[in-house]
This record gives sequence, C-alpha cells and structure tokens, in this order.
Amino acid sequence: MLTELVWVAPFVLLLGSIAILPLSNKSWWEKNFGFVSFGLGLVVILHYLFQVKNPHILIHTGFEYFSFIALIGSLFVISGGIHINVKGEATPLANSIFLLVAAFLANLMGTTGASMVFIRPWIRMNKYRLTAFHIVFFIFLVSNVGGGLTPMGDPPLFLGYLKGIPFFWVLENVLPIWVLTISLLLAIFFVLDTFNFRKAPREVQVKETGAGEEWKFLGIRNVFFLCMIIGAVFVNHPPFLREAIMISAAVLSYKTTKKDVHESNDFNFGPIKEVAILFVGIFATMIPALEWLEHYAPKLGINTPGQFFWGSGILSSVLDNAPTYLNFLSAATGLFHYTDSSVADPVSMLLANHSHYIRAISVGSVFFGAVTYIGNGPNFLVKSIADQSKVKTPSFFGYFFNYSLPVLIPIFFLVWLLFFRT
Repeated sequence: MLTELVWVAPFVLLLGSIAILPLSNKSWWEKNFGFVSFGLGLVVILHYLFQVKNPHILIHTGFEYFSFIALIGSLFVISGGIHINVKGEATPLANSIFLLVAAFLANLMGTTGASMVFIRPWIRMNKYRLTAFHIVFFIFLVSNVGGGLTPMGDPPLFLGYLKGIPFFWVLENVLPIWVLTISLLLAIFFVLDTFNFRKAPREVQVKETGAGEEWKFLGIRNVFFLCMIIGAVFVNHPPFLREAIMISAAVLSYKTTKKDVHESNDFNFGPIKEVAILFVGIFATMIPALEWLEHYAPKLGINTPGQFFWGSGILSSVLDNAPTYLNFLSAATGLFHYTDSSVADPVSMLLANHSHYIRAISVGSVFFGAVTYIGNGPNFLVKSIADQSKVKTPSFFGYFFNYSLPVLIPIFFLVWLLFFRT
C-alpha cells in the first residue's frame, strides 16, 4: 500500500512546480515548464512500460487526454471567434447578474464552454477596475459550481449519466445545494465588488456605467459551431468520431471567423498551448494516484455520505474529477455489495436504495474543482487568458489561501452540515 504511494511523487512534484516555480523564478518557469511537465510524465510512463508492464492503462489515459484537449481546445478556438460587448454591465449588481446568468448557462454549454465564451467579455466590462477576485469568483461560479445541475454541465455528471443515472436526476436532487452555494458566492462577491466600486475614482465609475459603449455580438456563426461541440459530447461510437466533430468545428470556426473579431478578442494560441503542455504531465503523473485510490478506497473506512462528499471533493481539487467520481461511485456500490455478480445493475441499485451517496459524490466532484487552479480544466485556461490580458491573477498558493480557504471551504462545510452530516 505504502510502496505504491512512492510513484505518486512525480504528481506531487509537478503540483509543487506549478505552485512554487512561477513565484520563485518566473522567467525560468515560462521557458522550461514544458520540460518539467514532459519529464515528470515520462518517469511514470517508463515505469508503467518497463516495470509494471501495463501499456494498456497508458493507452487509455492517452485517449482520455486526447478527448480532454479536443474539447478544451475546440471550445477555446470557437469562443475566440465570438465577441460579446455589453453596455453598462460593470456595477456590482450587474456584475452579479452576469455571473448568475453565465453560471446557469454552464449547465447547457458545459463549464468549459461557458468559461471560454464569457471570460473575455467579463474582463472587458470590468477593465477599469479589474482585480484578482473578479477572476477568482468567475472560476468559482462559472467554471465549476455553475455546471452542477446537468450531465452537460461537468464531465463527472456526464459519466454518471452514461452509467445509468437519469438526465434530470441531478437537477432534481442537487438544486437546493446549488442554489445555496451560488447564492452565498454571489453575496460574497457582491460585497467585495461594492467595496471595489466605491473605492474607484468617480471618472472610473462613470465609465463603468457604459456611457458611449454599444451592445455588440460578433461572430454569430460560431454559435452553430458551439452547438456542434455540445452535440458531439453525446456521441460515443464509433471511436474518435466525437473528437473528429469537435476538431472539425474548431477548424471551420477559425477559418471562417473574420480577422477583426479575433483581433478584438486579442486571440492567440498561447493559453491553450500552456494548458495542453501542463496537462500532458498531469494526466500521466496522476495515473498511480488514481490507481491507488481505486484499489484502496474501500479499505480507508469511507462509509458515510459526508465522508464520500469530502473524499471525492478533496481529491477532485487536485486530481481529474471525472475518474475520481467514477472511483468513488465504484466504492459506493462496493460498500453495499452491489458489485456482486448477482447484481445486474449496481448503479441502479445504489440509486434506488442509497441515492444520498450519489448526491454526495456528484456535489463533491463538481464543486471542489474550484479549490485549485488544476481542479478543473477551465480554471487554468481562464487564468491563462487573464494573464495574457495583463490581468493580475493570484498565484497557486495565493488562490488557495486567499480565496478557496476563507470562501469556499466554509461554504462547503455548511453544505456538509445541512445536507451530508448524517
């Protein structure tokens, strides 16, 4: 058990590098992060090829990475061809409404789609007084918690749908938790944004009302390509057809979008390149951690809904939340011996008799993705776009200690207290 944990070290080193090196030596990190990511990933790949002799798990992880980057990359390209400019949308109340609408739409577009479509207008409309908390709360609300109501919202819920959980089950069972969490986050944001707005010079406040600006929506044809991506999510056969549709939509979008729309968005491939390189290492190095979790989760004494909530949540904040969801779902079915050969459909049995466990895993896997930059794919992409736009964003540790720890964790504790404690 402990011996296998040694091979989690490359994953821990990669997380530490992402957290520390941009602070200690930013210029070195910007030039060499690819070598760090590929190097640590290669250590694990060689281990599974020549010591474990299990190339199949590497192939499976490679397919997952390809699907991940096809979705993230295609949405990045297509959203880069959509330019939304709004009038008078930078007061605290209007900002809160914008975040609420974007969070709700994340259930229809996915957290990645909503993040990519709305982050650029969010930056533009707050350009006169944009601070780190504007980016952080966007990640909290739009890139994570917002997508917690439908299988289209976030990958873990989609995997649950494929396993047999009805499409509207999450909406029916998670809605009160979603409303509470969204309301508390918006309330905290509104207070912070009100102080920020009042401290801004009078001339900035006048600009924030949008005087002289116009509503604009450029690149309307890309809405069709965005719908192609959403539809492709539900295509499972034949292999790679889903990814082929996504890549085709991205290529067509890029080729047909007018140059001035890309220029108005300051569009370039820098952010998606950074995400693609870092997540190569993350996907490779997290294999031992996920394997360890799959093998030993039932033996760790996790047996209550509250423990499943915290367990799936904490691991989803640093691991890919989709396989974490599946591992805890498997652990829950095993807890009640539904994995026996006599049980034809373990998930349906769990759903019928112990659905509280599925609700705990669903909420934990989706909501806790907001705790760190690497908890969910859109998080790092939003940060990269903000960095490219010269917006000050918190460091890895700054994000966690200044925002996640004082804001998210107390809210999640309240959620546990009200819904999962017993």
